[in-house]
Amino acid sequence: MRSVRGMRVVSAFAVGGLVLGAAACGEAPEENDGAGDGGKKFSACMVTDVGGIDDKSFNTSAWKGLEAAKAENSNIDIKYVASKAEADYEPNLTQYVNQKCDFILAVGGLMGTATSKIAKANPNQQFGIVDAKVAETNVYPMQFDTAQAGFLAGYLAAGMSKSKKVGTYGGMKIPPVTIFMDGFVDGVAHYNKTKSANVQALGWDKATQNGSFTNDFVKQDEGKKVGDALVAQGADIVMPVAGGAGLGTTAAAQASGGKYNTIWVDVDGCESTPNCPAIVSTVVKNIPDAVKEAVVKAAKGEKLEATPGYLGTLANNGVSLAPFHEFDSKVPAELKAELDKLKADISAGTVQVTSPAQPK
Repeated sequence: MRSVRGMRVVSAFAVGGLVLGAAACGEAPEENDGAGDGGKKFSACMVTDVGGIDDKSFNTSAWKGLEAAKAENSNIDIKYVASKAEADYEPNLTQYVNQKCDFILAVGGLMGTATSKIAKANPNQQFGIVDAKVAETNVYPMQFDTAQAGFLAGYLAAGMSKSKKVGTYGGMKIPPVTIFMDGFVDGVAHYNKTKSANVQALGWDKATQNGSFTNDFVKQDEGKKVGDALVAQGADIVMPVAGGAGLGTTAAAQASGGKYNTIWVDVDGCESTPNCPAIVSTVVKNIPDAVKEAVVKAAKGEKLEATPGYLGTLANNGVSLAPFHEFDSKVPAELKAELDKLKADISAGTVQVTSPAQPK
């Protein structure tokens, strides 16, 4: 997962990385088509978490949302600054306050404290934040109930496992990570109950809120190490919730030639990583649409209400299970039908999905 941080990677899959970098580092052309309020540009400025813009996860997703907002309204100017360390959060946010950005977007739960501090000091400045909610009313929260889609992923993993053991691990024990893991293990439990099966979920104990972590969102060798430990215990499907570190597991799974496979998180792994052949599906967080909607509204002069803010669910397509891609022919039709029914039941509230980490 990269609900919180990510990684730097240079590959053919760093979609538009050079273009993004150029857009970020240089000032946008002063095109003025007179749209919006008398031709004045609306500036939307994003501060990334330490994973950077090409994290294949939530920083990348948030930037896509800004790009989509600009595509819809050419009067919107967008730019970003990448945080290289957590100490960069406050100065980067302050920099954009000083530049008089109309909307400042903080990306990631780890930025909550810094965003709260700067927002409190600048009550007339509009902020937004992904994966957190803070006390200040000038910060528009965009949160996601990924436990719901994680529940589907756990059910899918249980239904696809041949060893009857599946696993998950996280980057850090923080709510935007553990919410995925809670949903996953509950989905496995639901499969067992429904099917009178006995699939084991390794790597996370929901009751004690303890499990396996890399304590890092970047180092792929750490992800591989934790993933390998779960595989050694018998897991044949592993869901890393550890941002770029999780690529260590997806790459190793692909190299295993099908001995084990993975489930990715945040952004469809077949669109964002080179390891599609080893990815059964992805627990998707629809950050792009949430960010786009917020920025387009703000540019029109609409007030962004901090309460209730935005909450992505299965019902509003804010979270979802991605297509199966190369596994489409391998997922039994019966299991697909059960997942569709389960999604409908969760959306309707007839199946309850709970997690201590769910957005309040």
